[in-house]
Amino acid sequence: MALAGSEIELKLQAINNKKTAISRSWILLDRDGRDMVLDVDKYAIMRLVEIHARDLRIMDPLLSYPSTILGREKVIVLNLEHIKAIITAEEVLVRDPMDEEVVPVVEELRRRLPVKVSVTGQGQGQGEEESCAQDGGEENEFPFEFRALEVVLEATCSFLDARTRELETNVYPALDELTSKISSRNLDKVRKLKSAMTRLTNRVHKIREELENLLDDDDDMAELYLSRKLCVSSSPSSSSEGPNWHHSPNQGSKIHRSSRGSAATLHGENDVEELEMLLEAYFIQIDGTLNKLTTVREYIDDTEDYINIQLDNHRNQLIQLELFLSSGTVCLSIYSLVAAIFGMNIPYTWREGHGYVFKWVVILTGMACGTFFLSIVSYARRKGLVGS
Repeated sequence: MALAGSEIELKLQAINNKKTAISRSWILLDRDGRDMVLDVDKYAIMRLVEIHARDLRIMDPLLSYPSTILGREKVIVLNLEHIKAIITAEEVLVRDPMDEEVVPVVEELRRRLPVKVSVTGQGQGQGEEESCAQDGGEENEFPFEFRALEVVLEATCSFLDARTRELETNVYPALDELTSKISSRNLDKVRKLKSAMTRLTNRVHKIREELENLLDDDDDMAELYLSRKLCVSSSPSSSSEGPNWHHSPNQGSKIHRSSRGSAATLHGENDVEELEMLLEAYFIQIDGTLNKLTTVREYIDDTEDYINIQLDNHRNQLIQLELFLSSGTVCLSIYSLVAAIFGMNIPYTWREGHGYVFKWVVILTGMACGTFFLSIVSYARRKGLVGS
């Protein structure tokens, strides 16, 4: 019994490890490209990056949340399609690094995050604020969080564009096949492709909407400048120390430099041109993907209209056939009525010696019915009820 109990415990532990392998697996990459795999729960992640549970909840793979870009005090939370990441001013955490769709993103982050260090301009009498602006010496002064954000946005846009091109290669032949032959199999195939296109369009539209909202609000874009906020918080001008300004002969120059650095910082807080250009580039790309999907949607709508026209034409042809059949049935009914009258067992005095009358009755009745049928058809054509 003890052995059986231990086996059950081992099986339950293995099941729990499989369940938590997806939800607890993270990879941490720093600005030098070094990575470390973390197998921790959400509370450890919350303590590590100082994030609220409600922001971490949108990255839960068991919950269905739309694509979101959130700027917080010290982090950027990204939930873009299959990429779920947390970006700080110094490192990036990516969820589910072993997923086959996330592995290329991790490799790209590992390749593009490290930058060449440039020490020119430092040690030449610059203030602490200027050296903070060159933190790490990134070339072109492109902040770390924007490099990571660019990799994630590029991967997301490329992923959606690839799905769009794959959908295009499947939709156009299916629609052409449906146009040439309307069948239940072709209709079901097009229905599935249309459903997939609708879901993909909603996903692309959501990301486009997120980027558009960011571009429309400078305050939201300013929240994404993590390195700038880190420099402001660590700047000497932001501290409350300064009670003995008049006791040092060099204090005036220090105050002057600090005030100049503070003014530059305040000016830089409102400068979001760098991030705006980055977001605009990927906004144009995702808008182009949405335009492709719109074109596919219009092609599907045109095909549906064409099929409806074909079905209406077939329906009209069936109505014309029904009209001809009904007219012929009426004429035959009249002919049968005459035959039925003469077939009655009623004694007629004119039957004797007038046998030839039957022949003429049959001929004249047939001619009258044919004339009546032609009159109905000509009347229908004259009124436009049937084609010429």
